[in-house]
Amino acid sequence: MENNHSLTTEFILVGFTDHPELRTLLFLVFLTIYLITMVGNLGLVALIFMEHRLHTPMYIFLGNLALMDSCCSCAITPKMLQNFFSKDRMISLYECMAQFYLLCLAETADCFLLASMAYDRFVAICNPLQYHTMMSKKLCIQMTTGIYIAGNLHSIIHIGLLFRLRFCGSHQINHFFCDVLPLYRLSCVNPYINELMICILAGSVQTFTITIVIVSYLFILFTIFKMKSKEGKGKALSTCASHFLSVSIFYGSLVFMYIRPNSNSVNEEDKDIPVAIFYTLVIPLLNPFIYSLRNKEVINVMKKIRKSYTVFQSSSTILHSQHECVRLSIMPHQQQYL
Repeated sequence: MENNHSLTTEFILVGFTDHPELRTLLFLVFLTIYLITMVGNLGLVALIFMEHRLHTPMYIFLGNLALMDSCCSCAITPKMLQNFFSKDRMISLYECMAQFYLLCLAETADCFLLASMAYDRFVAICNPLQYHTMMSKKLCIQMTTGIYIAGNLHSIIHIGLLFRLRFCGSHQINHFFCDVLPLYRLSCVNPYINELMICILAGSVQTFTITIVIVSYLFILFTIFKMKSKEGKGKALSTCASHFLSVSIFYGSLVFMYIRPNSNSVNEEDKDIPVAIFYTLVIPLLNPFIYSLRNKEVINVMKKIRKSYTVFQSSSTILHSQHECVRLSIMPHQQQYL
């Protein structure tokens, strides 16, 4: 009996190895996505940090969203890229736990941050005169701190419950990262408690945050439709539509992945990879463009920085030319003394 339940401490990430002929192409595609995601999100974090005009609740939430998207990409993509050309594609149980911990933290924080951003927009559009009272900086910091505490607690609970499982037999994970659902399928111990906690905790987080998002956007839409200006109405609707599309894809993929019935069934594992691509790769890639490039304040700050850089470059060129002129004018005098 002891031999039958010998512990597996390493797993093989199967990932995209079913299509070896596409290995190089997929590597280049995912590498490009990773680089754009990291540059876009970390660039947005740096921009918000450096520019005092962007130190408002909306941009504090947006900066933290970008930071969490970067965290998600860092947790998943490097190992996935390595496995395209790795012979063994091994990952240890503790690496597995670390990867899922960071993913769970990032996704839980994203859920709350998107809800906070929706509420912030609701207050700004529907109650503009009370905005500074209802969304003070102190409240914003408290909300952000609470989000990170909730994200860490959510991750710790699921990681702690993984220690009750024992893995034997097959050690192949049919995924491109170490998610808990494929691990549950490899467990010799009944993962019912783990599945129940996923359903309760993930379900509660998503139900609570989705409700805030939907109610906030309904009030925002109601306010927009009361606007008299057709141009302002069209612009507001366009912005809300792009935000709501991103939120819908993110929440939809998470709900389908973790809350759907029989999500732990072996028959459902073929759906894991296509769905996971959306919330681990596509959404972190799109968020910086959806929330910043359609935003006037961010665009103006970027133009200001670009203009300052151009002026600095021009000044450097002028100084260099002046230095060269001075050097050339001194040379004849030096030659006289020689």
